[in-house]
Amino acid sequence: MADSGRSGVAVLDKPRGMTSHTVVAQARRLFRRKDIGHAGTLDPMATGVLLLLVGQATKLSGYLTADSKRYAAEICFGRATDSLDADGKTTEEVPLDPALLAADAVERALAAERARTEQTPPAVSAIKVDGVRSYALARQGEAPELAARAVLVHELELRELSPPHLRCELFVSKGYYVRSLARDLGERLGAPAHLSSLRRLASGPFRVEQAASWPATEQPPLLSLLEAAASVLPLCRIKPEAVLRARQGKLLTADDFSELPRTGGEGPGAWVSPENELVAIGSTGGELRVLRGFNSEL
Repeated sequence: MADSGRSGVAVLDKPRGMTSHTVVAQARRLFRRKDIGHAGTLDPMATGVLLLLVGQATKLSGYLTADSKRYAAEICFGRATDSLDADGKTTEEVPLDPALLAADAVERALAAERARTEQTPPAVSAIKVDGVRSYALARQGEAPELAARAVLVHELELRELSPPHLRCELFVSKGYYVRSLARDLGERLGAPAHLSSLRRLASGPFRVEQAASWPATEQPPLLSLLEAAASVLPLCRIKPEAVLRARQGKLLTADDFSELPRTGGEGPGAWVSPENELVAIGSTGGELRVLRGFNSEL
């Protein structure tokens, strides 16, 4: 299987019941190339925005997933599972007292979640513990107690309350687990709970409305390297005489650029040639160094 063709990012609408790894395997056959990955893993039960990275776009993974995500979620009360979602094994199940989901109690629980600044991830997650994935330890009966992580809840709105189900839409920072939301709402309301459905509506600027259906019989449209990078990073335009030195990974100075972000700082930016080709991801202030280089595809 030869690696050929242009690099880029495809915004896919992942169906339920398929792992992100399976999507990549299918895409490798469809594109007839091996250098394909994904950004922003979705659990098998989840649907919605999954970014497929083709060729050199795999170098953009960490930058494309750094933004906040928007989800539509359904939580079912009365049953808890080991994975905190509908695919897990039942750990507790009780008849649900509808009074526990009274509107005022639910609103108090949601208000507490909106104020959250730290969250404990699910034991069934890809977080590594001493080099081993947490989900692997959990499957061996050695589920670790993971440390809480900093998160932000930008928006959390109730869409429907129909016991035993609660449907909501949320806009949250990177690293937030919606499965943990189900667990924590259940604890606050005094009833076991699990995440019964999840749809990612947006990952940073990439929205489900622009996503291509999957599986597909034809290659989905690709955003170019520059389009993808520019959607999440500020642009830095390199002067013609400095492009080769940038490709060689050499340090540049402000004089080597015709445009740098006005905000300053040293965060990453998309370094672009006069031909509008992505040359590198590099720093935007201070020491102007290459963080990730890209080969020319012109």
